[in-house]
Parts: sequence; C-alpha cells; structure tokens
Amino acid sequence: MDTATQRKHMVDSQVRPNDVTDFALQAAMLELPRERFVPADKRALAYVEQDVPLFEDRYLIEARDFAKLVNAAAIQPTDLVLDIGCGYGYSAAVLARLASVVVAIEENETVAAKATDRLAELGIDNAVVMNEALTKGCPNQGPYDVIVIAHGVEEGLEPLLSQLKEDVGRLVTIKSEGRVGHATLYTRSGEAYGERRLFESYPPGILPGFRKKAAFQF
Repeated sequence: MDTATQRKHMVDSQVRPNDVTDFALQAAMLELPRERFVPADKRALAYVEQDVPLFEDRYLIEARDFAKLVNAAAIQPTDLVLDIGCGYGYSAAVLARLASVVVAIEENETVAAKATDRLAELGIDNAVVMNEALTKGCPNQGPYDVIVIAHGVEEGLEPLLSQLKEDVGRLVTIKSEGRVGHATLYTRSGEAYGERRLFESYPPGILPGFRKKAAFQF
C-alpha cells in the first residue's frame, strides 16, 4: 500500500469518525507525509493506530488523539500558535497549514535541526523551530492565540498559560493523573483561566520537565 493510500485510510478510519470536523485539519493530515517525521526504522508504523517512538522517551502520539486535540483548539487562519515538543516537526507542519505562524519548541538541538530540515524540504515557511527549554516556551514571540502540547503532562503549565493572549487564548494538552489521562482545553480571558476535559487519552509518557515532582517524605 502506497503512503498516499495509507494517509487516506488513516484519516478515514482514525480521524473523521472521531468528531474531527475541521476540514483544513483533515486536509493537512491527508497531504503531509507523516512517515517523513519519524525515524527511518519506524516508518512502517507511521499510519498505524498507535503512538510511534521517536527518540529517548519521546513519541509521536496516534493520529486520532492528535487530531481531536488540535480540532478542540479551533485554530484560525490568523492565529499565532506555539507548539511545545515538536519532535521531528510533524505537529508543526500540520499546525502551519491551519495558522498564520507557528513557533515550535524542541530542546534537543539535533532533533530541532532535523525538524527545521523537514519543514524546509516540504516548503513550509510559516513555521520556525526554536531550540529552547520546553517548560519555558517562547515568551518573546508571544502572546499566542493557541498553545499545543501534544504529549502527556502532569504539572508545570503555568509559565505557558501566562503566554496566552488575554482575549480567549487556548492551550490544549493531555493531563495525566497516574494511569488516567484526559485531553484538556485551557482558556484564558483576562487574568481568569478555565479548564475543560475533552476526552480520555493514554499517552505513552510524560513530556520532559512536566512530570510531577516527588513529594518529600520523612
């Protein structure tokens, strides 16, 4: 099966049936070669309904959860988007099809360079990859309409939430509590923040820097 057929099957079976109504998002996932954003020895897994190992303890989350998460962010063509933990650049590539500008953060310098190369090879010129600490975001380029963290997190969102625009900025991520995970939408209106659970999700790990610190015990 060629990759174009695999992409169509992925969208038809994993994305469209799961309340992903953003046609631009569907089109981006149909067109972008997902296999180009994973290691060569994992390309056979690019369109399988599972998380794909990338490097160390990092994964590209399955297409269903990624699509539902981005769909919930309701990204507009004029939006400035911050992508935390872009890996080899797949999330940034998809988001760039939906938004005006994407600032993607990756703290692994080698991986960030490869993500930059992948985006350039595909002619994506409205996304830039910054080699920065994931937990710090990129406040100098903000504030952002939307922040996407397509990974599991336990805590440490406060510095990123403060980088949202005050006029209904949105942050989407997967909040993990023990073995339970929920995709979650955070919103900002002035100095007030809202939080809404979207759907159950079980990411394979926690993004570095966002794991809950062990409590001190006597």
